[in-house]
Amino acid sequence: MLLLLMILALLTGCGGSPGDAPGNSLRIAVIPKGTTHDFWKMVHAGAIKAEREINSSGARKVKIIWKGPLKEDNTEQQINLVRTFVSRKVDGIVLAPLDKTALVRPVREAAGNKVPVVIFDSGLDAEVGKDFATYVATDNYRGGVLGAKRLGELLGGKGKAILLRYQVGSESTMQRENGFLDTMKKEFPDIKMISTDQRAGATEEQAYQKSQNLLTRFKDEVNGIFCPNESSAAGMLGALRQAKLNGKVKFVGFDASEKLVQALSKGDIDGLVLQNPINMAYLAVKSVVKQINGGKLDPYVDTGVQVATPENMNTQEMKELHSPDLSKWLDK
Repeated sequence: MLLLLMILALLTGCGGSPGDAPGNSLRIAVIPKGTTHDFWKMVHAGAIKAEREINSSGARKVKIIWKGPLKEDNTEQQINLVRTFVSRKVDGIVLAPLDKTALVRPVREAAGNKVPVVIFDSGLDAEVGKDFATYVATDNYRGGVLGAKRLGELLGGKGKAILLRYQVGSESTMQRENGFLDTMKKEFPDIKMISTDQRAGATEEQAYQKSQNLLTRFKDEVNGIFCPNESSAAGMLGALRQAKLNGKVKFVGFDASEKLVQALSKGDIDGLVLQNPINMAYLAVKSVVKQINGGKLDPYVDTGVQVATPENMNTQEMKELHSPDLSKWLDK
């Protein structure tokens, strides 16, 4: 009887597949640029969406570890996070690099330690297929092109415009700025760019101060403005309202938040270039798991970009981009 009980206990203890055993899930670290802006909340939702889909599929289970800097200017913290996760021997890393060069070494260290990395949202000056597995992102240059087309059309191809840049080192916004400037020069030669060298900084508060300075200097000249990310657009929106120029100066921003979407509906913003951050993170997590499992990845995955306007913003397609229901994935 004692022998029988011992055998039954052993069988019970070995129940379930190896993938379901405690501690045997694939641990995937997802490291965003920041955790404050609404964009990153959508990214978090996309990562959890991928986790739940994989875990309900019968495949080896996945555990997402979400950790990033509070603000989008703490490159040193992001570097330390990558190295910490490598030392903790996670199974994979999904990273949105704050700086396209500063994150190269830690990503190469991860590769050297057999920890696959998928880069998403913003590019890295490293070799895809060797230093990292794939790049999952918006075609950011095209996003800048679309922003220029929208602003150029709003201005009727004439006038004076401002580009408020984001910050040095951010590859994604640099591509947007380049796409914007190239298109303005090529397609709208009669629109004069009166300021293109000012940077908003990492926060909405910094962007607000820089925007106030620009509007103080150019308020009697400027006809149109483009901002290449959520925080720069939100800061400029506040400055335009403070200067009572909202609705008078044509304004195109990038990304969505509740504040920006409301401003679009009121006519204080004339266009928002929209990414698909939920799909971006979802595909990035799925990609790193595929890499771990020996699958073949394309070097680049384009997650799409569109322009929301006051006229089309209430279509179902646009609502899913600018105001998705995150309660399905994130706690309120």
